Parts: sequence; structure tokens; C-alpha cells
Amino acid sequence: MDVVLLAGRILFSALFLFSAIGHLAQADAMAGYAKSKGVPFAKPATIASGIALAVGGLSVLLGVYGEIGAALLFLFLVPTAIIMHNFWAETDPAAKMNTQISFNKDIALAGATLALVWVFAQDPGLTVTSALL
Repeated sequence: MDVVLLAGRILFSALFLFSAIGHLAQADAMAGYAKSKGVPFAKPATIASGIALAVGGLSVLLGVYGEIGAALLFLFLVPTAIIMHNFWAETDPAAKMNTQISFNKDIALAGATLALVWVFAQDPGLTVTSALL
């Protein structure tokens, strides 16, 4: 089962690592979107979130204090869902639906990160470090 968990970690982490690349490589465009959503200091926030995504994604992928990396991703996902995907503020039905899908995805992923915190705390095998928590 260790191999199954490792495969899941690889697939899960890929989302965050590719997103980190987008945040860092396209910081200006992403900061413009963040600014339109009312994020203060949009460009530094975009870069910081890209770094958090990279660190959290690599931590989960490699099993280096994976529970800390998963918790970091949780701390990214919940505020992002609320601030960036506030579907309740949308008036256009299509925009509202698309924004709600993104909100739901982030909340579901946040739930998965909490499950990974627990998994890493149980000494799941195929990790570089043991759990800190």
C-alpha cells in the first residue's frame, strides 16, 4: 500500500507544483487577477503563494515533513477559496457557477490536505523524514 500512497502523493503534488510554476512564472498576470479580487500587495502575495505551493507540494511529494507541507497547503487553500473564489458575490450566472466550482475544488483539496496530515503522522512509509507532529 506504500506504493499506492506514493502514487497518490505524486498525482496530488503535481497540481500544486504546476500551480507554483504558474504563480512564479506569470506573477504579473496572476497579481493583476489577485488585485481585482482586492488582495493587498498583490504581486508579493502572488510570489509568496507560489513559494508556499512549491514548498508544500515538494514536501508532500518527497515525504519531507509531509504533514507540515500538507498543513501549509491547507493554509493556502482555505483563504484562497474564500478570497479568490467568492461565488456569492458574483451576479452573472455563468461566472457564479465557474467560481463556485473553483471554491468547491479548493475546499475539497483542503479536506484532502487534512487527511494527508493524519496519514503522514501515522508513519506511512516511503518518506524521507518521520512526522514532526
